[in-house]
Amino acid sequence: MKRLFILTTLSVLLLTQCGKDSDPFLITKDSVGPLTKQTQMRQLDSIFANDSIVSLREIDEAPETQGEVEIFEKGGKKLMLLSPEDEEDPNSRITNIQIFDDRYLTEKGLGKGSTFADLKANYEIVAIENAINSVVIFLKDSDVFITIDKKQLPEELRYNFNAKVEATQIPDTATFKYFMIGWDSVEAETSEE
Repeated sequence: MKRLFILTTLSVLLLTQCGKDSDPFLITKDSVGPLTKQTQMRQLDSIFANDSIVSLREIDEAPETQGEVEIFEKGGKKLMLLSPEDEEDPNSRITNIQIFDDRYLTEKGLGKGSTFADLKANYEIVAIENAINSVVIFLKDSDVFITIDKKQLPEELRYNFNAKVEATQIPDTATFKYFMIGWDSVEAETSEE
């Protein structure tokens, strides 16, 4: 009886652990749900077999996973936009991912629906770039980068494209315009060798 209890407990623990490892919405340093830094565009048909893949660029006689594609869940909810290193090559790796679904979260709980306060509480900011209509925030030890619309910033920063924007000038309540992951293709090639 004791053996059966121990065996059952171990089975439950193993199944629970396996469930954590296969979270389809977890963003880690090397993966976004089922995608990894080594994923090639031609593999998307099998990875997202139960979802819809929509090509944003019509290429004659090319597979629908060539060029930029959007991934939609069954039922029509947009999950993400995937951009390859080379739009002409179906063997090209994914280099940029734009997340649309709030269920995709980093290991520290950051996602599209988070605020700047959530970001500051869990990550160190390494750079803030001032763009025309937004600021782009880069995080230490992470491939995630965030874009915040300048409409959420103090007025003196909205129209000054040369101003150095500091983290203290961004309101804690600022929401994310874009939640992106950028994978360096050279880094992906090196890590698989």
